[in-house]
Amino acid sequence: MPIKNPEHAFVQDLNHEAWAVHDATEHCDIIHVQSAPAITFSRFIERPIVLTLHGPHDSKLSAFYAFYPEVHYVCISGAQSKQESMPRMSTVHHGIDLTQYKLVEHKQPYLSFIGRIAPLKGTHIAIDVAQRTGIPLKIAGDVQPMYHEYFERKVKPQIDGKIVDYMGLADLQVKNELLGNSMAMLFPIQWNEPFGLVMLEAMACGTPVLAMPGGSVPEVVREGISGHICRSVMQMAKRAQGLNFNPLVIRQYVEDNFSIERMAKEYARVYEDILQGIDARRIA
Repeated sequence: MPIKNPEHAFVQDLNHEAWAVHDATEHCDIIHVQSAPAITFSRFIERPIVLTLHGPHDSKLSAFYAFYPEVHYVCISGAQSKQESMPRMSTVHHGIDLTQYKLVEHKQPYLSFIGRIAPLKGTHIAIDVAQRTGIPLKIAGDVQPMYHEYFERKVKPQIDGKIVDYMGLADLQVKNELLGNSMAMLFPIQWNEPFGLVMLEAMACGTPVLAMPGGSVPEVVREGISGHICRSVMQMAKRAQGLNFNPLVIRQYVEDNFSIERMAKEYARVYEDILQGIDARRIA
């Protein structure tokens, strides 16, 4: 069987980006791209280019961005923006389509965890919280090949169908059911998460988030309103045993701060600033 060559996918992506940028140049005032290689075309066109940074901080990518100071960069959190130094940056938090998420007012007695099954996501910490409290935990997420050993060693032995249950991958319907009925979603990240969209998905269902404070968490979780920011496993376990949240208030918090309409308006403001020649850093 031939070995897969990652360059093939890269070349396909670059070819598509070249075509898309060329086409947009003929019809658009601003070109908004979502991958780093696409900004290289800024050298050959006269339209302003916007790049949204979706991934974690990477010093090599930051060095690459330094070659393109004329590009307008959009960070997805203030925490992410603090790690970058490009002269033209704005921050626009993610938003979600709230019509896709069902508010559930009456919760069932279990905790939830959705995300990649990986050490940095803290799956083992979520399990620890469940075992400390005796509150069942339902886990959903992908086990990628690079984390198979972690799953086999740290997660699988704890799955007993009583306190810890693993449900596999979750589509939108499963997310709604799992998150909506949950007492709280655990988000015990062990790294500086640039955003963490699943926090919004849980809160859109009226479910509070118990999270560790890495990355964007303090920008997303409103302490005591939409969840709690916890500094340790013990504190997270204590919070899980004393939940007192109003699902309607949590849902309203997301509608007010993280709707897809709010995100679109903030991007429109970024575009207007660019067209007016305003390059100052700001958080939208």
